[in-house]
Amino acid sequence: MRAETRKITWTSRKETWITSVMVFIMVVMASLFFAAIDGGLGLATTQLLKLATAG
Repeated sequence: MRAETRKITWTSRKETWITSVMVFIMVVMASLFFAAIDGGLGLATTQLLKLATAG
């Protein structure tokens, strides 16, 4: 039990900071990606509906 307890290492403040920044960057990238997809699908749907009702 004590040998296993000694193996535990805590992350440093620098590692925690870097991980937090990387997670923030990934969240921003994901939100931009989903906003672009949402906008593209919305535009495609609008154009499809205009084409369908034009005839």
